Formats: sequence, structure tokens, C-alpha cells
Amino acid sequence: MNLRDRVNEDMKTAMKAREADKLGTLRLLLAAMKQREVDERITLDDAGVIAVVEKMIKQRKDSIAQYEKAARQDLADKEKFEITVIEAYLPQQLSQAEIDAIVGEAIASTGAKGAADMGKVMGVVKPRLAGRADMGKVSGLVKAKLAG
Repeated sequence: MNLRDRVNEDMKTAMKAREADKLGTLRLLLAAMKQREVDERITLDDAGVIAVVEKMIKQRKDSIAQYEKAARQDLADKEKFEITVIEAYLPQQLSQAEIDAIVGEAIASTGAKGAADMGKVMGVVKPRLAGRADMGKVSGLVKAKLAG
């Protein structure tokens, strides 16, 4: 079963179980997927769905930071709940050791020497880690390894 079908099935299950919060989050996810399909005139595969999921998680993390800054813990908690629901559709996250190994291989294979080569390294790393690691942290790791 592909990810899109899994989201649809989970939405039906949430409807039957009367889980309103989860249902609302899954409807937002489906709407975001459909919007991307309409905008780009494509049918999303699993990689496309993962990209939509990552974008939604990033948006919610940004919202949480803003809500906490404004002392609106109730809204921040709602966003955190949505993240837990949405994260279920990401592939298994890699460990730090696995990420380090992939970054090390990418630096060796591109022959990167310094910060100017960061784009080359990220170009190799991103397809292998997309959806399986926080790319912001990976970028920081690559920068640190190239600087050191």
C-alpha cells in the first residue's frame, strides 16, 4: 500500500473511531497532497508524499516557536499533536551514526575540501537522507565536517 492510500485508510479509521483531532490533521495532509498535485499537474508518488509531509512538519515547528514566544501553549500543544500524527508517514529515521557515515561517504566521493564544496556534498546527501533525517541538522553537520 502506498503512502497516499495509507493516509486515506487512516482517515476512514479516524472517522469511524470519532477521533476529531486526528481526522482534522489527516484531512489537512490530504488537502496539501491534492493541492500539490493540482498545482504541478502530477500524481504524487511516495517520495512526493514524503516531501509534503516534511513541509507540513517544518511549518508546524515554525508555528510552535511562534506560539510559545507569544505564550499560547494551547495552540503550541495542538501543533505538537499534529506533528505526531503527520510524522507517522515518514520513513524510519536514521541514527546519528548512520547519518555521519553517509555524510563522510559523500565528502569522500565528491572530493570536498572546504565550505565552498558544501553544495556538491548536499547534492549527494539529500536524495539518500530525504525523509529519513532532519536536513537542517544534516546541513550543519556537513558544514562542521568541511570546516574542521
